[in-house]
Amino acid sequence: MQPLVLASSSPYRRHLLERLRLPFTCASPDIDETPLAGESVEALVCRLAESKARALSTRYPKHLIIGSDQAASLPGGQILGKPHDFTNAQAQLRAASGSSVIFHTGLCLFDSASGQARVARVPFTVHFRALDEAQISRYLHAEQPYDCAGSFKSEGLGVCLFRATEGEDATSLIGLPLIRLVDMLLEAGASIP
Repeated sequence: MQPLVLASSSPYRRHLLERLRLPFTCASPDIDETPLAGESVEALVCRLAESKARALSTRYPKHLIIGSDQAASLPGGQILGKPHDFTNAQAQLRAASGSSVIFHTGLCLFDSASGQARVARVPFTVHFRALDEAQISRYLHAEQPYDCAGSFKSEGLGVCLFRATEGEDATSLIGLPLIRLVDMLLEAGASIP
């Protein structure tokens, strides 16, 4: 199998990929993540996942490059990305309170030698509890999830904000859908485990 590259600086994605026990390199792609006018959240995450992988193809010309991107959508279609600060995270959790939020994770496995891109979107739904201001504030001060789409860390204290979850792959909620990635890697000739 060709060498693997994870096109990400995310420690969450790195930790997830380590579960597969395959050697890989991490490299941060430099791309514009601004949504296009009228772009759906589904199209956005797939486009960005592929753009991240392709952005590293010159540096890694004979590799399998993994790109991933995540955004969430509220009922009504409002897109939630990374909040970056307390105020934005507070607004996101207020909006999610008592609602069902769909997390869309775009995934791309790009073969830089052949130019073949395998791209998928893996949805995962989180049903939030009704949250009051004190709960939101306590949570944000405790975990500071400002680099996470939707303003929580499901692998940490964020699970306390949920009433239920549903989806095919819980790792997609953390930002790298391992079940679908294994499918793609097997298609590309990998031996796992």
